[in-house]
Amino acid sequence: MSSRIPAQRWWRILPPAILVYIFSFMDRTNIGFAMAGGMNEELGLTASLSGLAAGIFFVGYILLQIPGGHLAEHGSAKRFIAATILAWGGLSMLCGWVQTPVQLLLVRFLIGVAEGGVWPAMLVILSHWFPNEERGRANAIFFMNLAIASIITGPLSGWIISAFGWRWVFVLEGLLSIALIFVWWPLIQDRPEDARWISREEKEYLTSRIRAEQASFQAAENRNFSYRRILLDASMVKLILIYFFYQTGIYGFTMWLPTLLQELTRAGMTAVGFLSTLPYFAMMFGLWFFARLSDASMNRRRYTALPIALLALCLLGSSLFRGEIWISFAFLVACGLFLQSASSVFWTIPPLLFPAGIAGGVRGMINALGNLGGFLGPFLVGWARGLFRTSDAGIYLLTASLAAGFILTLSLPPQTAGKTGAKESAVPKEK
Repeated sequence: MSSRIPAQRWWRILPPAILVYIFSFMDRTNIGFAMAGGMNEELGLTASLSGLAAGIFFVGYILLQIPGGHLAEHGSAKRFIAATILAWGGLSMLCGWVQTPVQLLLVRFLIGVAEGGVWPAMLVILSHWFPNEERGRANAIFFMNLAIASIITGPLSGWIISAFGWRWVFVLEGLLSIALIFVWWPLIQDRPEDARWISREEKEYLTSRIRAEQASFQAAENRNFSYRRILLDASMVKLILIYFFYQTGIYGFTMWLPTLLQELTRAGMTAVGFLSTLPYFAMMFGLWFFARLSDASMNRRRYTALPIALLALCLLGSSLFRGEIWISFAFLVACGLFLQSASSVFWTIPPLLFPAGIAGGVRGMINALGNLGGFLGPFLVGWARGLFRTSDAGIYLLTASLAAGFILTLSLPPQTAGKTGAKESAVPKEK
């Protein structure tokens, strides 16, 4: 039936969402290129301060996850994201004028705060425009921004630094982010009911399907949730831990990929830079493939667990076959195939387990606490490399983390596997 419905939503909602998050990702990661391009020497940054400047972003990033998701669900995600675009773009430009390490740390922290609510707010918009049977594919297309951003950030930032200096990488890329407001504002609407460009057939289809989802949920779940008690829910704890273990593996792999490639191939940095893009090309295919399988079967649990397990096995294979350069490299590229494939499916699960009124805040809570794995993954690899004098030890730790996430995913409630029936929850009713 949905194949006969006009599909303007795919072309009007997803492209600006992808574009905004590409530049968001760019503005959080370009500091690495600035450090290599002369910032450390000019500001007198030690290695530990450089690491703190890069990581303090995630401290600020936690703060708006839950309120950002809540405001997007109960207010206007469009207006909320528009405000954050102006905030993080301006702060990114401000990085180009910092004169001391303290100023840099403060601005980086504030950029993290400004970007913190964008992810849950984007997921709220997608949940309003794409019903459950389309949501896996919509999330997968949106998540391709991570691969695209990773592919273009390096060459663009490297060229800017070579041509103008490290300060201009912040100024010019921040200015590009601010310019996004002229794309975001005219194209995005919070809900189909607010859009003038949508056809009557498409609007009726979307509103009826999404209302039916919530009616079905409320019929099966006659309980009163609240943020005060939501963390007592067993499924919520599992979702946070799954995302934490998954992010530990993802960030551990991503941050150390250039080093692993350099050690494996003994190539120069130009060749390493090119080779490092190949896993991200594979990532785009993996996102789409597993999302299609998930939407076709509606088994969200299976197609979240499977890519996590395959990522762990490919990481392990890259280590076990280190003596065979091209076999090991093939495993590293295959890691990219599964790197984010679970993400698009994973984020379809919270609306299956929690009412719409708190689903935005739930997403923010999962993203905030789960992203702490972004600290742990790179730290574990570095700590293990220093202790055991080999990168293999770090890979084994990342593999163990992903294995834990896989096992927890298999324990999620039946409705995440496309089965009907209410789940038993640990969240007690409010009196």
